[in-house]
Amino acid sequence: MISRLLLPCLALLTLAACSRHDSSTATPAGATIPVRIATVSLEHLPILVEAPATVRPAERASIAAKLTGTVATFPLGLGSAVNVGDVLLTLNAPETEARVRQTQAQLAEAARNADRARTLVEKGVNAPDTQRDAEDRLRYAQAAAAETEALLAYASVRAPFAGVITEKHVLPGDLATPGLPLLTLESTQHLRAEGTIPEKAAASLHLGDTLTVLLDDTSAPVTGRIDEISAAADAISRSVLVKIALPAGSARSGQFVRLQVASGNSDALLVPVSAVTRFGQMERLFICEQGHAVLRLVKTGRVTGERIEILSGLNPGEQIILAPPAVLRDGQPVTPQS
Repeated sequence: MISRLLLPCLALLTLAACSRHDSSTATPAGATIPVRIATVSLEHLPILVEAPATVRPAERASIAAKLTGTVATFPLGLGSAVNVGDVLLTLNAPETEARVRQTQAQLAEAARNADRARTLVEKGVNAPDTQRDAEDRLRYAQAAAAETEALLAYASVRAPFAGVITEKHVLPGDLATPGLPLLTLESTQHLRAEGTIPEKAAASLHLGDTLTVLLDDTSAPVTGRIDEISAAADAISRSVLVKIALPAGSARSGQFVRLQVASGNSDALLVPVSAVTRFGQMERLFICEQGHAVLRLVKTGRVTGERIEILSGLNPGEQIILAPPAVLRDGQPVTPQS
């Protein structure tokens, strides 16, 4: 009875084994595979120092009131874009408006007195000195009127440059006084990465030099130009402040970035990125040794273009297999091709 039950099970196991054998790779373990190889050699590469930096606008203004008044209108919100000369907000300043009317009345009176004095002098009734006194009072009244009109013009707060509003400190109805910040305006056209670079690495930098700026892991690096560089190093951190002009639209204000600066040279082993494969947490590549593929576990470093640095697991002069086929195994015979 037990024998009759075992026979179907044995048949199923035999069928499964045949299926696994049929679906195995078409390349036998001992077959020779053609591969492309390259000889590894030491290369001189610059030592790159990364320094943290922050993106800030080249033009940034904390706009304050120049007269006392209440905020009448402030229609713009955070992130609103404005052009140079646009009205940002208006102030209600009745005292200043009254002073303007007063000086305008004094100007009109001074103008009439000057005309009357001129007529009397022409008729010989008054001495010429009276005309000069009247004209002096007229000029004083003109200056006073111009001053109050200019002061009243400050009731309309205008944008000194094109940009966006990044901070709002008041709302309609709030009291504005001279020196009190109303809003912050930042330019979006001229952004700079500002950071400190170690004194040794900054020794060879000059105005106009280009530096690589790393934005984040998902964006490609950009090239910036040194706009400003401090002439003195910080005595505590032994670093130098630099400001790098960034291409328009490449970053946003307040973003964290990293500056790459060359500081000397070092020898490095570079191989094409396609030569390195990953299996879980392990990095590996194949070398060609006496006509066979030999698997090597390696440790990689920085990536330079289409090549990657090998920190350990590989020696100069060895031949690596480029873009190893998926069927390649350790110890398998290979035929190098050009």
